[in-house]
Amino acid sequence: MKRVLLTGMSGTGKSSVVRELVARGYKAVDTDDGWCEPLPDGRQQWREAAVRDLLSIEDADVLFVAGCEENQVGFHPRFDQIILLSAPIETMLERLSTRTTNPFGKSAEERQRVLDDTVTVEPLLRGVADHEVVTTMSLDDVVTTVLRLVSE
Repeated sequence: MKRVLLTGMSGTGKSSVVRELVARGYKAVDTDDGWCEPLPDGRQQWREAAVRDLLSIEDADVLFVAGCEENQVGFHPRFDQIILLSAPIETMLERLSTRTTNPFGKSAEERQRVLDDTVTVEPLLRGVADHEVVTTMSLDDVVTTVLRLVSE
């Protein structure tokens, strides 16, 4: 089984890509959906035992896991590919302000955290990613690009 991490800042489209992959019949998990636990500082981290178990299951040709938490770095060796989803900051902030599927990104403090993380965290992700997909194209084109990269 091929394991693919889809990572990137909040508002880059990870959840939308996962929903579309599932709609197309792929096994895809958004770690924001029950795979994380809160931290005292208001951030969250992957529930490591649960993610470890998820990555151990061999029931699909490809498993897509989407998320961006600090402790994901410990799982990077378990992925066959890491794909960074990115978007201009203005696009990310607009998506965060209008999305209805996740409350994160509505407050000024959370938006500032996204700005700060884009400066400090995104370059680290870019450094470990095998590929980067800019998500300003249509969702269909983003998913098609992801699938092409995975099949190479």
